[in-house]
Amino acid sequence: MEIERKFLIKEIPENLDQYPFHLIEQAYLCTEPVIRVRREDETYYMTYKSKGLMVREEYNLPLTKDAYEHLKEKADGKMIRKKRVLIPYLTYTIELDIFEQPQAGLYLAEVEFETEEEANNFLPPDWFLEDVTKDCRYHNSNMIG
Repeated sequence: MEIERKFLIKEIPENLDQYPFHLIEQAYLCTEPVIRVRREDETYYMTYKSKGLMVREEYNLPLTKDAYEHLKEKADGKMIRKKRVLIPYLTYTIELDIFEQPQAGLYLAEVEFETEEEANNFLPPDWFLEDVTKDCRYHNSNMIG
């Protein structure tokens, strides 16, 4: 089960280069339900996500690089590329996604939680702007074109 909230940000945190990051490429084979393949640095996997906004079922299956490359071709160019910066905040890790073309200029912060109550009680840092958790336009699967 994935429980997460998403936020637009009003300013990029200082010293962003001091935090660890991942380079992510993901291709969508299906958007309803979401079935995607992802390369995160040199790790490859397929993900299934159910319908939902803040709470969704999510399953990840490992892939080989060859399997990823083969399945990526089936996505017909429905790709997202982003840099994910991991920023510690209280007991959480903020995943700040910095998107490449065609979503260049978009920054989305995601925070994952253990429970819905914890998610609902979360107080974001000052550099967060609008909570877009319930806005499906900000699901990666809806931003592919």
